[in-house]
Amino acid sequence: NGVNYGLGASIFTKDVNTALRFAQQIESGNAMINWSPLWRADLMPYGGFKGSGIGKEGPRYAVEEMTELKTVAFHGL
Repeated sequence: NGVNYGLGASIFTKDVNTALRFAQQIESGNAMINWSPLWRADLMPYGGFKGSGIGKEGPRYAVEEMTELKTVAFHGL
């Protein structure tokens, strides 16, 4: 947490409480327990916190990053 970037982080532990505390407190886009911090599935958001990147990757998240939502309401024409 004491760095400028936060793309991914991992911890290797057998203690579930340590793993949960790590996942809650780490300032990174991915928190992996007993796995490489660079693993991802396409349906998961992939991107960092702080100075890591400019948004999230992954089909749904990439579309959200490249578009702006707008509400348009018609009331009679």
